[in-house]
This record gives sequence, C-alpha cells and structure tokens, in this order.
Amino acid sequence: MKKPTPLQFGCYYHIYNRGINRENIFVEKDNYRYFLELFDKYILPIADVYAYCLLPNHFHLLVRIKREKDLTGFRSIRSIASLSGLPRPSQKFSDLFNAYAKAFNKRYERTGSLFQRPFGRVEVSSNAQLFQLVIYIHRNPERHGLVGDFQDWPYSSYHAFVTGVGDSHLERDEVMGWFGTIDSFKQVHQEDAELEMSARMV
Repeated sequence: MKKPTPLQFGCYYHIYNRGINRENIFVEKDNYRYFLELFDKYILPIADVYAYCLLPNHFHLLVRIKREKDLTGFRSIRSIASLSGLPRPSQKFSDLFNAYAKAFNKRYERTGSLFQRPFGRVEVSSNAQLFQLVIYIHRNPERHGLVGDFQDWPYSSYHAFVTGVGDSHLERDEVMGWFGTIDSFKQVHQEDAELEMSARMV
C-alpha cells in the first residue's frame, strides 16, 4: 500500500475513516460525545474545523491545518517528532484515533484495531470543493439511509451552523461567508437533496 502523504501546514483537508471491517465505531450516544471531546483535545490545537459528521461506522471532517506561525506555542517544548518543535499534524490525528480506540476497546471488552489504517485524507484546493464538501458531509446520514432527512441527524455540525448554538470551535463565520447567508446555507443543502431525489427517480 502506498504511504499516504503527510498533512501539510496551512492546507485544507477532507479527513475520513471508518471502522475496520466496516464495524461500528460509535454504538451509543456517549461514544459520539467522547470522540468530540478527544477531537477538541488533540486536533483543535493544530487545526481549524469547518464541518463534521459522525456516523455509526465512519466519519467525515473538513479541516484546515493551521499555519506554522500560528503554532508558536508548541516551540516551547521540543518535539522528538519534529526538529522545529512543532507537532506533526498526521501524528495528532493518529493520537486521536489511538486514544479513542483504547477507550472503546476497554469499555466494550474488545481487542485489536478499531479504525482502518491509514486514515483517509484528500487535500482540498478550491473554494468550490470546500463549498460542496460542507454539503456532502452534512447530507451523509441521509445518503446512507440512517435518517429520512439529514437535518434529523444529531451528530453533525449542521445544527450549529443553522442555530449558532454549540460547537463554538467551528469556523462558523468563515463558512457562512462561503454561502452568504443562513438562508442560502439552508437552501443549497435542500437543493442538493432535491437533485439527489430527482436522480433516484430517473
């Protein structure tokens, strides 16, 4: 298997992963909450978050790895992983997955890997891609048949964008800038739903 390209500072990425052998990685409400707590601990110091969705056996994230100059706080502690004293972004994601898997295995008395390796990452290079990824990520639960309406899925960033409540670490203002207004944000999500429905009926 080809070794994945390390995450680079200052770049946007669609990050995704799923349970090994398609097993569930979230089986109850507390699992989703704990994953997000670990995400805050391991990822927020090194990345900005633009959208997310957690599903029973996989997840999607849209992030931007912070620029090196924005991580100067790490230089006070020299890192074995980096001569500059900065953390390796790819390693921080691995730390997140390892910490979650360890807790999950202990709680459910299982052993072995929980996530597929390596985790998926696609660099996002255009504004159009960013725009479409936000919609794609939020609509994922409906696409997989988990709910009839993606708006009913509680484990995504959609509600935080629409209501402005919760998930204060999201880059909400920047994302809203891509869509213009909250009404436009809602509309394009719905238009995407209508296009999908039309395609199924053809």
